[in-house]
Amino acid sequence: MESVRRWWHDLSGLVLPAECGGCGTARTVLCPECRAALHGSTPRQVRPHPEPPGLPAVHAAARYADEVRAVLLAHKERGALALTRPLGTALAGAVRVGVGEVGWGVGVGPPPPGRAVLLVPVPSSPRSTRSRGHDPARRIALAAASELRGCGMPARVAAVLGQRRVVADQAGLNSRQRLGNLAGALAVVAGGGRLLGDAGAVVLVDDLVTTGASLAEAARAVRAAMEAERAAGAPGAPGAAARAGGEGVVAAVYGGAAREGRSVRPSGALNGGTGQVPVWQMGVGQAGDVLCAAVVAAPPDAFEINRN
Repeated sequence: MESVRRWWHDLSGLVLPAECGGCGTARTVLCPECRAALHGSTPRQVRPHPEPPGLPAVHAAARYADEVRAVLLAHKERGALALTRPLGTALAGAVRVGVGEVGWGVGVGPPPPGRAVLLVPVPSSPRSTRSRGHDPARRIALAAASELRGCGMPARVAAVLGQRRVVADQAGLNSRQRLGNLAGALAVVAGGGRLLGDAGAVVLVDDLVTTGASLAEAARAVRAAMEAERAAGAPGAPGAAARAGGEGVVAAVYGGAAREGRSVRPSGALNGGTGQVPVWQMGVGQAGDVLCAAVVAAPPDAFEINRN
């Protein structure tokens, strides 16, 4: 049933009459005005207030308001899959800023030559994915990776995060409640630690940041996996991913540009190092950190990072 629902979403997005996801203008997926709202600003670093502990640097492409809010909701909740590509383009811009291609405030440069940027989507709950028929963050991440490769930046989507326990619906929870709800909820799946350690940069990605609780929990899980690899002595050491809490699940790398589930390889397809410094040897939360986050949108007040 889930595969039939996904097939229908894909087909309807291609053949049914389109309307702008932002304002409803007929016969266009995204009108020029709404496209400008989504793509018209330089991505900037954002910070929720209060900021959750462990949150990496986060860059957002647009403000979550008006047309941008409508576009994200249409994609996520109404299955407007034709919006995936423009949302992926916006996310790719935020990723480029985050890894330093156009400058990151703490001095991180582009990934080492030959090293891929890994886009690690924050996973939806299995129940939400079944209900929507797709995982919005992963779908947008695939489009962003395609955009980045088209601009000359090697990029892949790495589905290495999974839920290790059931969490409550986040709607209606404040920032403190969201932190408690998500604490320890995510883990890197088996084999994912090696993949992370071999990356040129790791970018946590999502469609939206509000309190930052989801990204902070994702960062905790990723850092735990990196530390397990470091403690084991080398990327790929037996049992490292299991010590990070991701037993029993095989990680997947999405190298292709198209729909979910295409061009999937087990994480073990990437073996060994290339002579560069692995990501787990870098400092975290300091200049030289290659773990960051990128989102399509953030609340307007999150852009005001220089608060007194």
